[in-house]
Amino acid sequence: MGTVTGWRTRAGTDFACEKTPVTAARGMAVTNHPLASAAAVEMLAMGGNAIDASIAALFALTVVEPMMVGIYGGGTALIRLADGRETIIDGLATAPAGAKPDSYTPISDSWPTYMETEGRRNRVGASAVPVPGNLKAWCEALERFGNLTLDQVMEPAIRHAARGFRVTPYLAACIAETAEDLALDETIAAMFLPGGKPLPEGALLVQADYAETLRAIAQHGPGHLYGGALGEKVAGYLRSAGSYVSLDDLKHYSTVERTPVRTNYRGVDIVGVAPPCTGGVHIAQMLNLLEAFDVRAMGFGTAETMHLMLEALKIAAVDRRATTADPAFVDVPVERLISKTYADLRRPEIRPDRASAYEARILEVESANTTHVTIADGDGNIVTSTQTLNSLFGARIMVPGTGIIPTNYMYLFDPHPGNALSLEPGKRITSGISATIGLRQGKPYFAVGLPGAHRIPSAVFQFIVNMVDHGMSLQEAVEAPRLFSWGQEAEIEEGFPETVRDKIVALGHKVLPTGHVAGGMGAIQFNPDGSLTGASCWRADGTPMGVGGGLARRQTSFWADPTRGRLAR
Repeated sequence: MGTVTGWRTRAGTDFACEKTPVTAARGMAVTNHPLASAAAVEMLAMGGNAIDASIAALFALTVVEPMMVGIYGGGTALIRLADGRETIIDGLATAPAGAKPDSYTPISDSWPTYMETEGRRNRVGASAVPVPGNLKAWCEALERFGNLTLDQVMEPAIRHAARGFRVTPYLAACIAETAEDLALDETIAAMFLPGGKPLPEGALLVQADYAETLRAIAQHGPGHLYGGALGEKVAGYLRSAGSYVSLDDLKHYSTVERTPVRTNYRGVDIVGVAPPCTGGVHIAQMLNLLEAFDVRAMGFGTAETMHLMLEALKIAAVDRRATTADPAFVDVPVERLISKTYADLRRPEIRPDRASAYEARILEVESANTTHVTIADGDGNIVTSTQTLNSLFGARIMVPGTGIIPTNYMYLFDPHPGNALSLEPGKRITSGISATIGLRQGKPYFAVGLPGAHRIPSAVFQFIVNMVDHGMSLQEAVEAPRLFSWGQEAEIEEGFPETVRDKIVALGHKVLPTGHVAGGMGAIQFNPDGSLTGASCWRADGTPMGVGGGLARRQTSFWADPTRGRLAR
């Protein structure tokens, strides 16, 4: 399918991009902080590949985006190797063996407080901490697919933790937003609330204890946490503070390798993540629903297109809540959900003139505070990886003497027993992670991902439609205004005109204007000439960096002056 042009002539919404893309030939890194992108590019310049660069970026992000990601967190990576092999490394967090379905006491049986529990025990403090997967997953990916050593890829993170970096406005706003909870823990408050006040923009943030922790991991490997001396220290502290996590939980944690979910949308092969991540399945489902409509002719940001997308989002949401969880505990009907036949069954329920309510016909709250890296090298290796601490600053505690901020992923389990997402020992959390790769005629077309909890699949869904149907540039596709619904309000970014939003209201949607839907998207486009274009959006500190140029032509050397022999000739 060729590039579609002139999308603005059919659009009901126009917008201007705030950032600029980057194009390079030998590698591209798009992360949500410039120092993390720089760490990735440093690895590529050292001869590392996309996997090395991704792990370096993620370690760096644990330092410069400490509110979003950490070694004591969870996440998933979709990897496509230069030889065409595709795999998923699932490093999502799990429930400790000592946790039970009734470990928390819910305060409500209805939304919006359905997930809340007495004392916020599943949300704040040591009792909210699960068994982490990030560190083990990153090290396994590096060992299996990387070219560099662990200490090499960790060096930028160690450097920034030890020497410090300047707090961005984004980080400063996150500290201020969570200050009330951070103040409850003496150790984390000392770091981010010195003198009782949130660190301001521009402050130098040095994390000496965390630098030492990273140095020890670089020396001893992931076993230092998963059963070693660091694990003993972390588990001992957490248990003393009321956590369900034990040293045995850390010793027995394992990643899971999964097969990607695949579908085809208008000639583009869409490769996504598998359950317990929901993105791959439900993006495929929504694209299948849209495929019978001429979305290109409807135009971007028209009431007609937005209504159709909202209805597709609502259908996917009810199926997601009913069926998608850890496949080791719940039978997830993946093939049925992503089939064209199932889309044909559900599509007639969409009324073009009226918003509808839907029920699942096939037989959760989660992390809005996450980070993402999208990285490719000049050889054809691609990584799109989403990692998180769940809430801002995770459980909002810090393990003394380590600099480690644990995730509060226990908040993603349904505190009511007997449901698909209910808490069970060893169960993996369910996530909206939607790391995605698109292929045309078997060759990479784009790679994309972002943070944003249950809103992530909707954003990637809209990105694909922006690229494939509307023919937007990569920068336009990541920055375009977004919408979201999971059956309640229709969240519509204020970038859509009020006149269009009024038409959505007239169709029966309860519109909630909002500043942004989901987080900072990072994407790479693979161009026909072999170059790579990277783009990030205004919703985070995202920064694309590319590697161009290269080494000198072979057998080329430098001499300052002609030699006598050459003069004689």
